[in-house]
Amino acid sequence: MATKIKGELLILSVWDSSIYRPIACLTSNSLSETANVIESQTKCDPGVITKIAGSYSYELSAEGEYIDTTSATGAITQASHDYLHTVFGTTITWRLATGLTDNAYYYGTAILNDLSGDFAAGDDLATFSASLSGSGSIVLVDPNA
Repeated sequence: MATKIKGELLILSVWDSSIYRPIACLTSNSLSETANVIESQTKCDPGVITKIAGSYSYELSAEGEYIDTTSATGAITQASHDYLHTVFGTTITWRLATGLTDNAYYYGTAILNDLSGDFAAGDDLATFSASLSGSGSIVLVDPNA
């Protein structure tokens, strides 16, 4: 029987000059891959549509609680809105834990193209969300190794 993997194990991290910093206090994160489909129809085979794979792209998203990673013990190794704000609009290297035995991580580069915070009044905690637009392919070998 296949082993089920809990979503809480698949943590997104970003490279920060010498270490991968996990994005702090995630409530969710996701990876979405897309292959465009190219369709063609010719007079050689009327009425038949052939399809081939076209360009490939991917997006990552993350949502979490906004925390202070500049002073809290242990939090300095994490990345929250405060760190992501400093790399917004740039290309970053990311790592996503897979929960798999044979391939523990996926790696890639992406542009941090969307970052938002929600800072409601009252008893609600501050939260943030981020989106990364992939550049190139997802690989299984750490580009920083």
